[in-house]
Amino acid sequence: MIITGIIAEFNPFHNGHKYLLEQADGLKIVAMSGNFMQRGEPAIVDKWTRAQMALENGADLVVELPFLVSVQAADFFGQGAVDILARLEIDTLSFGTEQVLDYQKIANLYAERGQEMENFVDNLPDSLSYPQKTQTMWKEFAGLDFSGDTPNHVLALAYVKAVAGRNIKLHPIQRLGSGYHSVDKDVDFASATALRQHQTDSDFLERFMPSIALFENASKVSWDNYFPLLRYQILSNPNLTSIYQVNQEMAVRIREAIKTAQTIEELVEAVATKRYTKARVRRLITYILVQARESDLPEAIHVLGFTEKGRQHLKALNEKANLVSRIGKEPWDSMTQKADQIYQLGHPSIAEQNFGRVPIRIELN
Repeated sequence: MIITGIIAEFNPFHNGHKYLLEQADGLKIVAMSGNFMQRGEPAIVDKWTRAQMALENGADLVVELPFLVSVQAADFFGQGAVDILARLEIDTLSFGTEQVLDYQKIANLYAERGQEMENFVDNLPDSLSYPQKTQTMWKEFAGLDFSGDTPNHVLALAYVKAVAGRNIKLHPIQRLGSGYHSVDKDVDFASATALRQHQTDSDFLERFMPSIALFENASKVSWDNYFPLLRYQILSNPNLTSIYQVNQEMAVRIREAIKTAQTIEELVEAVATKRYTKARVRRLITYILVQARESDLPEAIHVLGFTEKGRQHLKALNEKANLVSRIGKEPWDSMTQKADQIYQLGHPSIAEQNFGRVPIRIELN
């Protein structure tokens, strides 16, 4: 049987995600971000709600990406996620993209010339941001052009690097609907951005979101819920450079900007530069919010839920994959669990996220 891996955030889960799962083959394993997202923002609803939505709509097994994998630039996000899925013995990686290319050929190119390509990146001027350097590399070696509006394609190339040299087949699926950040309502497939923007419009949600009751009944949060906490963390920390990836330049800019910024958007706008993209700044302030320090990634994989088909796969893996299905006194990953405690502060009705929670089990008819 084909075992397909999917890397996702499902923030929130929508019809486009359901389509992706429908197009994937065989047993479907999702490596899903926890309560904080790759671009540096809290999930609109918690990881358990999103995992259940996925399991009700085609996923067979959902496992959690640790905080220090979830909240990373594309290359590190892709590498960390693929490492986990490889341990769960996937043979195919499916992903949505704006441009369906021969990604397998590109992966083979990177497997052969990866070191040369990374050396090329290292020698590019520091005035370029890391994403700009990477895109310059792909243009030079693979002839790829970037319009600036293909974030899924950019992530796909991170997956290409992560699977290069592994026995994992790439299965790109054409992304449907409006642009990634489009907030249009008059579309066939609404974006996650549009659903977050129009989260109180029940008719709109009904059209574009399966398992809508789960979403509507869950506590919803955004950066607005955490901004006072972030301000406190910045003002009360005498040494922001002790935080993961925060250098002296960024520490000074963030400390200065927080004096006048009234929203997260104002803060990011004030801190971002040509070299430090808005996404990178959002990640840095997420690290500050949760007081992230550099730490080792957990050896075990945290299981959020499964169907019977998924359970059988877990049973077949046995102890090879080092799985955690219940977090008790011994932490699974201290960094992720601390981030989850901070996440809970965003809304008084968000339930305990780790201690004593057991995987969601979906019995499909």
